[in-house]
Amino acid sequence: MSEQVNHPAHYGGDTPYEAIKVIEAWNLDFCLGNTVKYISRAGCKNPDKEIEDLKKAKWYLERKIKQLENEQE
Repeated sequence: MSEQVNHPAHYGGDTPYEAIKVIEAWNLDFCLGNTVKYISRAGCKNPDKEIEDLKKAKWYLERKIKQLENEQE
């Protein structure tokens, strides 16, 4: 398969720190996984969208925090 499918450079390439490998190794849920993904890839695919990527990471992190707060109520 193409490297654009399996290990694109903006995903971290084929390294131990590729976002999906970290997410799986840490057994993160959807929200935390997306937080890590957006932080690790921020601005890599499109440098003009680095702030947008970080805002997406923040959105997923805030969603996870709300989920945990709701569980405590």
